[in-house]
Amino acid sequence: MSLLNRIQERSQQLETKPDTAEQASNQKEYTPPKKDLITAFRETRKTDNNSPKTRNKPIDKHQELKNRLQKQILSDLKDDNVEDIIPQIDAMAIDIIKEDETFRGKIDRKKVVDELINDLAGFGPINPLLLDENVTEVMVNGPNYVYCERKGRIELTNILFRDDEHVMNIIEKIVAPIGRRIDESSPMVDARLPDGSRVNAIIPPLALNGPTITIRKFAKDPFKIEDLINFGTLTHEMAVFLEACVKAKLNIFVSGGTGSGKTTSLNVLSNFIPNDERIITIEDAAELQLGQEHVISLESRPPNIEGNGAITIRDLVRNSLRMRPDRIVIGEVRGGEALDMLQAMNTGHDGSLATGHSNSPRDMISRLETMVLLAGVDLPIKAIREQIAGAIDVIIQQSRLKDGTRKIVKITEVQGLEGDVIVLQDIFTFKQESVDANGKIIGNLIPTGVRPKFYERLETSGLHIPASVFINGEEWSE
Repeated sequence: MSLLNRIQERSQQLETKPDTAEQASNQKEYTPPKKDLITAFRETRKTDNNSPKTRNKPIDKHQELKNRLQKQILSDLKDDNVEDIIPQIDAMAIDIIKEDETFRGKIDRKKVVDELINDLAGFGPINPLLLDENVTEVMVNGPNYVYCERKGRIELTNILFRDDEHVMNIIEKIVAPIGRRIDESSPMVDARLPDGSRVNAIIPPLALNGPTITIRKFAKDPFKIEDLINFGTLTHEMAVFLEACVKAKLNIFVSGGTGSGKTTSLNVLSNFIPNDERIITIEDAAELQLGQEHVISLESRPPNIEGNGAITIRDLVRNSLRMRPDRIVIGEVRGGEALDMLQAMNTGHDGSLATGHSNSPRDMISRLETMVLLAGVDLPIKAIREQIAGAIDVIIQQSRLKDGTRKIVKITEVQGLEGDVIVLQDIFTFKQESVDANGKIIGNLIPTGVRPKFYERLETSGLHIPASVFINGEEWSE
């Protein structure tokens, strides 16, 4: 095509072009605004055919019957005594169904009644999971996704909440009785259930999937050392050794990852404390279930709505020293309270117990150094290490293995400071051998053959441990 022909074609295009920018914009093809990734992800979830919401679409009649029952209960309820009216709910549902034939054959009456009872007397749809002894953890990821942990494995359940507001109502029901609050200004909360189970809740705008609840359940009857031996968490020899350590008033630190069973082990170890000692427990949310008579439980407090009045773990540790404790038990050390804990252990409060997060005993030592620095005191590293080496006698490392089992993988002695290095010596360790066809980890908890330096201290306390406890049976036979 010649240059002249191209010029003529260009002028024809200009003649057909709209006169105004507004006309031009009207003729343009409409392009929808770009969506952010979160919005796009949510819309994908809404149309996902495999989602529980789609698989178990709620029936309108189901909710209608539930609403009518709620209204009748509110009108019949006297003196806010819910327990008196619960036995009558099923009869109320039968009467409503008899009066309105549209409900017949379209709803599961028992399911409606159970849901309503769970809302009134329990914690809504997740109440059956909380009552199931095989469930150790409950995870609510918004209204449509409820997971639970059974035998160390996480599985998706068919439980659904009505909407985000329904989840929020359950959170409020959990936190209100213990004086905690959750709202947009304070969208995270740690709480506990009446049985001591630990609860964490986080809501929008921080939780993008909707209100989220994580509940770590505790057994109705606290575990004893025999239970942990049966579970394979530790051996009989390790149990004998730990019992002697607690009774001899050694300072013990239980370390491990989230969900590894630290609090359970701390509970079990506390059972060895003599009943005539005064015990003070300090926690963010009271979880420990000590069986002794003389126990004082302290719990931290978050700030009020004005941002004032917070009482931290560190404040409670300092205050506990004025309460004449024989033992101080700290649920979890995660900040500047580490310095106060070490000072307490170094100033006559022997036999203290505490837990913390770490991957190994050596990592726990490093974390303690960091946490002491968080106290805001300008101490040289060597002085901090001297405090740690002088305070802690034993570190118990606990892990949740890939097959879901929880084991004490190391019992380590803190032998002291050599130069600038804290010397650690493993007394017991877990030796993994293989993994079977079902993914179960096969291994043994064995002694390392080393007798701890504080062995004489155990003997002088009148606690004799046979030398065979520290010897590997296989090595002995060789």
